[in-house]
Amino acid sequence: MTQPPISRYPVPEPQDWPDDIRARILEVQDKAGFVPNVFLTLAHRPDEFRAFFAYHDALMLKDGGLTKGEREMIVVATSAVNDCLYCVVAHGAILRIYEKNALVADQVAVNHRKADITPRQKAMLDFALKVCRASGAVNDQDFAALHAHGFSAEDAWDIAAITAFFGLSNRMANVISMRPNDEFFLMGRVPKEPK
Repeated sequence: MTQPPISRYPVPEPQDWPDDIRARILEVQDKAGFVPNVFLTLAHRPDEFRAFFAYHDALMLKDGGLTKGEREMIVVATSAVNDCLYCVVAHGAILRIYEKNALVADQVAVNHRKADITPRQKAMLDFALKVCRASGAVNDQDFAALHAHGFSAEDAWDIAAITAFFGLSNRMANVISMRPNDEFFLMGRVPKEPK
């Protein structure tokens, strides 16, 4: 059976990638063992590729009050609300790996209030989902609920920024029909083969 296309837009061939984009893609391939389709599909627009990954890295790789796993929880929960198959599958895989928990991504994607996560993480996701669904209704009580669980005002900014950034990502992934890599489905569920 032939694989469906990974995007409804053209995906540039490796020889057509600008040097900086080639370097980034090869670095990711080296680390992951495959190239996530988001890199291949966004290479269609090099300037947007650079801007997207610069902001992604600023939000997802920084130090702060949120763990890497918590950042991925936000992506999975809000991407599920936005019906983004690519981000739920891809970031669900990363979440399972960071949390060393094969169940957590499915739980968070379906109903974080029933997930095996901490009350602090549930409060974080309550806030993220409010930002996702009704950002105009965010108020002081929402910040107070976060503060009660030890989140700072800067942490609240991070939660909102991750939610907003992936809202853009979810919408573009849906519009271009970005297909998740098959590799993501098993990551964090099946033990890795020893090297």
